[in-house]
Amino acid sequence: MTKDRRKIQFTGNSTYIVSLPIKWVRDIGLKPGDTLNLTSMPNKTLLVSSSVLPKERSVLKASIDYLHTESAENNLRIIISHYLAGYDSLKLTTSKGFSAYDRKFIKDSVRQKLIGLELVEESRNELVFLCLLNYTDLPLGRVIKNMYGLVLSMLLDSMTSLRNHNMEIAEDVIQRDDDVDRFYLLAVRQLKASLDDVELAEKIGIRSSKDCLGYRLIIKSIERVGDHAVKIASNVLKMDTGISVDDPIFKMAELSRKVFESSIDSMAEDDLQAINKIVVDAKNVSQFGVSLESRGDGSTLDIALSMILESLRRVAEYSADIAEVSINMNVKKI
Repeated sequence: MTKDRRKIQFTGNSTYIVSLPIKWVRDIGLKPGDTLNLTSMPNKTLLVSSSVLPKERSVLKASIDYLHTESAENNLRIIISHYLAGYDSLKLTTSKGFSAYDRKFIKDSVRQKLIGLELVEESRNELVFLCLLNYTDLPLGRVIKNMYGLVLSMLLDSMTSLRNHNMEIAEDVIQRDDDVDRFYLLAVRQLKASLDDVELAEKIGIRSSKDCLGYRLIIKSIERVGDHAVKIASNVLKMDTGISVDDPIFKMAELSRKVFESSIDSMAEDDLQAINKIVVDAKNVSQFGVSLESRGDGSTLDIALSMILESLRRVAEYSADIAEVSINMNVKKI
C-alpha cells in the first residue's frame, strides 16, 4: 500500500480538482474521457474506483507444494486457507506424484467443503482448482439463511432420532454437517473479500466494514450450533433405546431451539430491549439445563443423555452470543 500526496486545486467558481497517480491510472487502464466512481465512506474517506475493466482480468493465483511429510488433512488445511484468503486459482504440485489415497482425499474434500472451487486440470504431479463462484449469486444474507436452515433442521432431526431411536436420521444429521461447513467457509471468504472491495461488500449486503466482525462471530456461532447437533446425533448412535417423549430433555430441546430461532430473528430487529430479552431468555434456558444435570446412575445411557443435555445448553449459550452481537451491530451511530 502506497500513499501519494496531492494538492487540491480550485478552478472556475465552484470546482475542486486533484490529479491522479499515473501508475494507478496505467494499472487500471484508464484513458481520457473515462468515468470514475466516487464513493463517500463512513470514515470520511473517499473511495475512487473505475467501472472500466483492466485489459486482462486479474486472477489471484497460488501455487502450493504438496508436502508428503504432512498428512492429507494438513495439506487440505493449507488449501482451505488459500480459499479463505480469496485466491481464485490454486495449483497443487508434487514432484513425487500423488498417491491414490491423497488424490481422492483432496478431490473429494474440496468438492464437499469449498463452494465454487472446481478441478479444472489434473495430471500425475498437479491438481489445479479454479473458483468459478460469483459472489452476487450467493449474497451473505442468503448464505447465513442457508446455514441457519440447515442447522435448525439438524437440531430438530437429532432430537427426533433420540425420541424414536432412529439411527438412520442420526447418521443423516452427521452427514449434513459438511453442507454447513461449506456455507461457513464461503461466508468467511466473502467477508475477507469485502474488506478489500467496498463495492463487493455493498453487492453482497454488508452495510459497513465494521459489520464484518459481527457477521464473522454470528456465522461461527451458527456453525458451532451445527456441531452440537452432530454431537447429539453421535450420542444417539451410542444408545440402545429411545427416550420417553415426557422426558424433560425434550423440553430443554424445545427451549433451546426457540431461543436459537429468536437469536437469528434478532439480526433484523431494531428494538435493542427486545434483543436484550432474547439474551436473558437464552441464559435462563442454559440455567434450566443445569437444573436437569443431577440425574442418572452413571450408566452408558445416562452418560449419553448428559452429553446431549450439555450440547443443548451450549446451543442456548451460542444463541445468547448471536443476540449480543446483534445488539452491538444495531446500535445507531452517534
